[in-house]
Amino acid sequence: MTATPSPRALLDKLVSFPTVSRDSNLDLIDWVETYLQGIGASVVRVPSPCGNKAALYAHVGPMVPGAVVLSGHTDVVPVDGQDWTTDPFTVVEKDGKLFGRGCCDMKGFDALALWAMGLAASQGVSRPLQIALSYDEEIGCTGAPVMIDHMVAHNMPRGDTVLVGEPSMMQVVTGHKGGIGLSVHVRGFEVHSSKITEGVSAVMQAARLIDWANQINAQQVAKTPAPMAAAFDPPFTSLHVGTIQGGTAHNITAKDCHFDLSFRTVPGEDVATWRDLFMAKVAEIQAEMQAIHPETGIDVVQSFGLPGLAPEEQGKAEELARRLTGDNGTHVVSYGTEAGQFQERGFSACVVGPGDIAQAHQPDEFITVDQFAAGQDFMRALVAHLK
Repeated sequence: MTATPSPRALLDKLVSFPTVSRDSNLDLIDWVETYLQGIGASVVRVPSPCGNKAALYAHVGPMVPGAVVLSGHTDVVPVDGQDWTTDPFTVVEKDGKLFGRGCCDMKGFDALALWAMGLAASQGVSRPLQIALSYDEEIGCTGAPVMIDHMVAHNMPRGDTVLVGEPSMMQVVTGHKGGIGLSVHVRGFEVHSSKITEGVSAVMQAARLIDWANQINAQQVAKTPAPMAAAFDPPFTSLHVGTIQGGTAHNITAKDCHFDLSFRTVPGEDVATWRDLFMAKVAEIQAEMQAIHPETGIDVVQSFGLPGLAPEEQGKAEELARRLTGDNGTHVVSYGTEAGQFQERGFSACVVGPGDIAQAHQPDEFITVDQFAAGQDFMRALVAHLK
């Protein structure tokens, strides 16, 4: 068994892999697999369907059920167009902060989890510890489900308590929103814009759907939130369009328009109901378009679906995280994580990790040295608890 590197050394190594979601993460996974095998862990790799990426989970300690699972993702968001003052893929320490893409979201936690696996392997534990590292979290948590299903179905003893290390300032988060992403393609009919009544502008019809989303948000703001929703900020399911492309010239009715619509849903609300509400509006507008020209239409493809994390009654994950952190506050967040996907498959799950979510995805992303140290203290206490 090799000596366990320090958390900082592990962070430096992980950040050096530019695992932007659009690219492969296999170099990082290769390195992590070698590291985990070197500490004596049992390791399972789960390739992506395309083969260009992989998830990985591993186990140290006795081969019995009931492990604590440390869950993180390996992908990061792009740095394109961001004004960085340091190399994004080299950790730089200054002014009490560790700068680098992923230092906060969430290679800081991943490094600490790998260090904890080495600590558990070298010191010995009576209750096992596992790590689960996914891909494509940043594009809708699309990589974790196959990994989690593999963990449930295969021979490695199943864990029962999952700590997802998204940045929470080491507060115990017991609920988060879920959501769906819809890719929308509006197909219009081109004519010269002076004859607009004979054509169908895909851009202008897409604008009607986007305005519908604005109207729904306004209705949500105006109504009294349900008890579960009231804990969130904002206290309702929200709709958002982040990207749109369409049209060829200012004087041609647009043939095509593409946009992405996402719903951030409160736990307990039926995602299918929200999708059906949107599809009813799509059908209404499409019928009006096709009355002008039959070749027009609107295509909708679901790009991702993410269950929310609901607070658990006497949840094992919450109880353990509170014991280790001393945090007894009530915390929910409006962003999504893979915790809901673990919970959906029967694991007890919560979110607890170092760093401030406000730093995620930003230029000059950082985690403070103090938060990284707090994460190390948490991992040390976890391993002591498992002995």
